[in-house]
Amino acid sequence: MTGGNKKLHVIGASETKKNRPKVLKSSDHSTHSHNQGVSTLNISRKQHNGSLYTGVGVIAISVVSWFVYQGYLETRVNSPLTENKVAFPSSHDFPERYWGSFRPGVYFGMKSRDTHSLLAGLMWFMPDVAAAGNLNLRHLCDQGDNLEQYGWKEHDGRNFGVQVIIDKFIQLETSFVTKLGGNHGGDWTARIQVEPRMKELKGQQVTLYFYLTLDDNGKGLLQPIRMIDNMDTSGMDASESVKFLGLSAVHGHTEKLGDFRVSFHHANEQSIVHTAFLSTTVGSPHLVKDALQSGLRLMEDKRSKERHISLAGALFAKEDNLKQPNFVVHQVTGKLPLQLEIVYESNSFAERGILLRGEVYDALLQKYREQFRIQFESKFRLNEKGFSEEEQDFAKSAMSNLVGGIGYFYGSSKVQSVHNKEPVPYWNAPLYTAVPSRSFFPRGFLWDEGFHNLIISQWDREISFDIMAHWFDLMNVEGWIPREQILGSEARARVPDEFVVQRNNQGNPPTFFLVLDAMFKNRPVRDISTLELEQLNRMWPRLVSWYNWFNTSLHGSEPGTYYWRGRDTASARELNPKSLSSGLDDYPRASHPTTYERHLDLRCWITLAAKVMASIADIIGREGRKYHETFVFLSNNELLNAQHWSEKAKRYADYGLHSSNVTLRRPKSIAGQPKPDKIRWVSEEPTPRFVDDTFGYVSLFPLIVEILQPDSPQLGQLLQDLRNPNLLWTKYGLRSLSKTSPLYNKRNTEHDPPYWRGPIWINVNYLVARALHHYSVVEGPHQTRALLLYNELRENLITNVLREYRKTGYIWEQYNDANGAGQGCRPFTGWSTLILPLMSETYV
Repeated sequence: MTGGNKKLHVIGASETKKNRPKVLKSSDHSTHSHNQGVSTLNISRKQHNGSLYTGVGVIAISVVSWFVYQGYLETRVNSPLTENKVAFPSSHDFPERYWGSFRPGVYFGMKSRDTHSLLAGLMWFMPDVAAAGNLNLRHLCDQGDNLEQYGWKEHDGRNFGVQVIIDKFIQLETSFVTKLGGNHGGDWTARIQVEPRMKELKGQQVTLYFYLTLDDNGKGLLQPIRMIDNMDTSGMDASESVKFLGLSAVHGHTEKLGDFRVSFHHANEQSIVHTAFLSTTVGSPHLVKDALQSGLRLMEDKRSKERHISLAGALFAKEDNLKQPNFVVHQVTGKLPLQLEIVYESNSFAERGILLRGEVYDALLQKYREQFRIQFESKFRLNEKGFSEEEQDFAKSAMSNLVGGIGYFYGSSKVQSVHNKEPVPYWNAPLYTAVPSRSFFPRGFLWDEGFHNLIISQWDREISFDIMAHWFDLMNVEGWIPREQILGSEARARVPDEFVVQRNNQGNPPTFFLVLDAMFKNRPVRDISTLELEQLNRMWPRLVSWYNWFNTSLHGSEPGTYYWRGRDTASARELNPKSLSSGLDDYPRASHPTTYERHLDLRCWITLAAKVMASIADIIGREGRKYHETFVFLSNNELLNAQHWSEKAKRYADYGLHSSNVTLRRPKSIAGQPKPDKIRWVSEEPTPRFVDDTFGYVSLFPLIVEILQPDSPQLGQLLQDLRNPNLLWTKYGLRSLSKTSPLYNKRNTEHDPPYWRGPIWINVNYLVARALHHYSVVEGPHQTRALLLYNELRENLITNVLREYRKTGYIWEQYNDANGAGQGCRPFTGWSTLILPLMSETYV
């Protein structure tokens, strides 16, 4: 090759110049050799440069591809799944549920199921007992208000609700009724009835504020109409005219509602002392209380010298030339007892007949209440089971608070993956969901919502399907759903910043599979409605993605093992790093987080998910063989025992790098420096082992998901241990962690009290009771023991929750394992409402 190149080079040069061969002389050899070397060097350089350019090009393409791929990974966390949405596109598809009390975080409010809804709400205080500088103005549900009781007594989730609020000196009954008609969701009327709690308070004054505003980024028109503008005041003295400084109505318009009118009516004008109004602008719905308080003035009647705390009327900034309000308030101050009715009328409702107030309102409300009571008994049969009237009222209130706590939210979460340096916004989306607690958690929680819908689905399947549809529509392209939904300014304002960001390696237990299992287990396909089949088919692609996310993102180091992500491997202040994504927060796991942990509860959740996926596939005619095979594999008792049964401790347990000798100790203080926080101290080196020094709720999960064979020796051991008072058994329910466990009632940091380390939680007690009921009707050697335990546990739970309700007026987040006292936040009418199906024994 080299010689040929030389010859071609010489001939080519000669022919170019003279078109003939050149005869070489002897003296030309040195020149020829030099030219040959230069030629070869040039070719070599060209080859080298070509290789260099190719290499640089490959590197450049690789770098660009890496950045493109990184960009792709960064966007996955907030890219929605491309499958069809499950929720119906318009809230008008469900006109009976278009308007409702969908603002669970306020004591009373109304809202439509629109992205930028009109919001209505109530505030109140008592002028005669207001302290200087503190009106004790009530608005948001707040434990700090120390109300004796508040909550819905009856609420059907569709047409009406009746709530009682017991404040220090007064009792309020807030109720509403909706009425279908027109093209924009129909009409509604709300009534606020205020009574003195003591006879001597009759005639004392109370002030009610009822306001209208627009949700985040809402656009519309609110035009206040003053009472006095429509009155002849020529013969009225000043002391009389102050009664009519408020509003008779507000006229409004929004894109979704069209034109509407909201009017205010007082039942007894003689009891009215003073009315007023505020018309102003507010930056966000969560600022309405501040805006109202900024609009208060101390007014004095020139003739009578009476003073009134009064709203200031129209109040706009000087630079606001439009003076177009988005926050309008009607104030009425009157003597107890006092009643205010608020009537919302849609202009598209052409033939409504008589105004929905007074006796017309009474009649329609009474009709709905009767229907509610009949439906409640037909579904839960508490009267038939022998419960007293008081106990039935408690149960109705429990369910009504769950259903009445359903909210409608709109906004975006803040999310982050390992590929994002900073949190990024999720897409804007609506969420129709119940909430765990109106005072402390007035927003959506993924794993709570499954427990909520075990009850809601028994009451109203359509509502339950709609809730699940909204949650599944929040799924991203990975199949992940953010576990806590903090949507909109009202919700965001109540959450500390450190809890706002949701991370995509953390997903709550898939409790919606509990709901779907309960809804369709043992139901022949012929008994399933066409609408339900349609909903299951719409839901199926998202169920597949959700299942796949759990099965692939949370798998462990061995087939059949799984572990929760998100535990802090570098935590110095935590006694045992939390597993927040498990829902069990500070429940003790392996002391040293690793990638080869095995979490028993997660394994059982995925086993349940596989079973339900196989079942739904059969119902709607989809391919479900792989789900069935996965269920058979994960429910195999031999494999379960090999991976999670500690023969030494005779219990099911997690597995991981674990030490039993871990404590919190305070380092030595340095003179003149603040006292340092306690830090974790490990007295014994951890080893790979079962976490079998701990016995608690996690140990019960093979029982809970009912995968233990009826003749299993492990089932017999579990049932025996379940009744041991030194372990989990109390006369109030099952404690979350046994008294013999090293971390029983231990703080996780010196600032964090025990949460899942002893207290009694109703949701897990319900699951255990349900499983005991299952094994009590399945033939086997443990059937009788299961029945005895079921009856005793059920009785203990019902007795204690009822006792604490009578004593405190509330259903609680958790119950003390030593004395049964309610503790945590209140009211907690989320999963603690599972006391209702325990009373009714309706488990499927």
